[in-house]
Amino acid sequence: MKLNFKNTIKALFFAIAIFAQVKCSSSNDATDPVPPPVSPPVTPPVVVTNDVDFWLTKGDQSVLLTKQSGTLGFGTVANAYTNIEVNEAQKYQTVDGFGYTLTGGSAEMINQLTPSKKSALLQELFGSGENSIGVSYLRISIGASDLNAVPFTYDDLPAGETDLDLAKFSLAKDKAGVIALLKEILVINPKILIMATPWSAPVWMKDKDSFIGGKLQTQYYDVYAKYFVKYIQQMKAEGITIDAITPQNEPLHDGNNPSMYMSAADQASFIKNNLGPAFKAANLKVKIIAYDHNCDNPNYPKAILADVDANPFVDGSAFHLYAGDISALTNVYNSYPTKNVYFTEQWTSSAGSFDGDLKWHLRNIIIGSMRNYSKNALEWNLANDGAFNPHTDGGCSMCKGALTITSSEAFQRNVAYYIIAHASKFVPMGSVRIGSNSSGDIQNVAFITPSGSKVLIVENDGGTTQTFNIKFNNKWVTTSLDAGAVATYTWK
Repeated sequence: MKLNFKNTIKALFFAIAIFAQVKCSSSNDATDPVPPPVSPPVTPPVVVTNDVDFWLTKGDQSVLLTKQSGTLGFGTVANAYTNIEVNEAQKYQTVDGFGYTLTGGSAEMINQLTPSKKSALLQELFGSGENSIGVSYLRISIGASDLNAVPFTYDDLPAGETDLDLAKFSLAKDKAGVIALLKEILVINPKILIMATPWSAPVWMKDKDSFIGGKLQTQYYDVYAKYFVKYIQQMKAEGITIDAITPQNEPLHDGNNPSMYMSAADQASFIKNNLGPAFKAANLKVKIIAYDHNCDNPNYPKAILADVDANPFVDGSAFHLYAGDISALTNVYNSYPTKNVYFTEQWTSSAGSFDGDLKWHLRNIIIGSMRNYSKNALEWNLANDGAFNPHTDGGCSMCKGALTITSSEAFQRNVAYYIIAHASKFVPMGSVRIGSNSSGDIQNVAFITPSGSKVLIVENDGGTTQTFNIKFNNKWVTTSLDAGAVATYTWK
């Protein structure tokens, strides 16, 4: 019994101690609560917004003018990549537009499409929608070019006859073709600019009884000037405004069909004594643009601009690049900075490759002409068939159109389509070229559009993928391009 009593006492004291501990703990909790464990601060995730959109074309054609889905956000984290620094405070020429020559052959092929297919194509080419490429400039021929089925002018006569009053002048041979198609285009884009160029004067005005070669006889200079006036006025009556003309396509190439030789001295004389005064007398505001031939002879347009009587009538000079270097445009511009320069023709060959032509034309025709002060950049033929027809006997048989019309319901987009589209879709008329540095293989040119968007066209001219920064207002995005690829970047 003693043993049990002692154990009971011990148990009682043990219970009292436990109760006291709990009571004390409860009392402390009420007056001095113990804070819960402190978790480390949570850093919110960095959200990168997309600041720059870009469209890509690759030389292997695996990507064709496709908007990319990646995120390009401007930031300030330093890296060692090359910078393309875009400077909107540094302004150069205002851009008139980008496009093609709408040859008679092009019109013939496009007009063979069914009405619904043609309508869709014209919207794609000349419209302003998301699926359009916004072509804003066209060159057309006065009479036939070598990419018509046959040569002709608007005043062709039997051998030995003349028409000094131009009483037989007629646009009839183009009414169902180029003129009809232009009317449809103008419904879509009423502001499109049109330049017109003759391949030959009427044969009866030449010193050679042939569409091929020969010179304009001086006794017909005045009537030929009136031929231009009549053409512009009759096109206007059709609802088609001609913005500019050149007196002669490729005046030093007299072997084409049709063609006509015109020296710099002869062109200066024609402009100052006949064409310029005729435009003035008719109150025409149409620009007269000299030369319209290769970059290997900048002295030709400079000779015309140096003529004090011809100079006031001349808006500027036009160039092709089948010979010479694109820097010839700057050569002429620097000599006569109040006069404009234009780039009006470059073909893509049936023997060329997509990747090679994409690189060369973006580097020289789009980026090169723009960096050398051109107000426009035009590829050659808009459309032909799979055999590169139509063309005249002796005309270009290897000129690949931007489009191949394969049937009344189908067409194929060729490399020249994408060459122009990388500019025309994003750089509308009235855009201004702005500063951007260019070095190494990353060729580029930058613009600001009338709406304030910035546009950067980049071509990787090298043989390996290039990673680089696009720097603007002390921030940059980092991007890369495969060898031979082209991208157009846009941001606000």
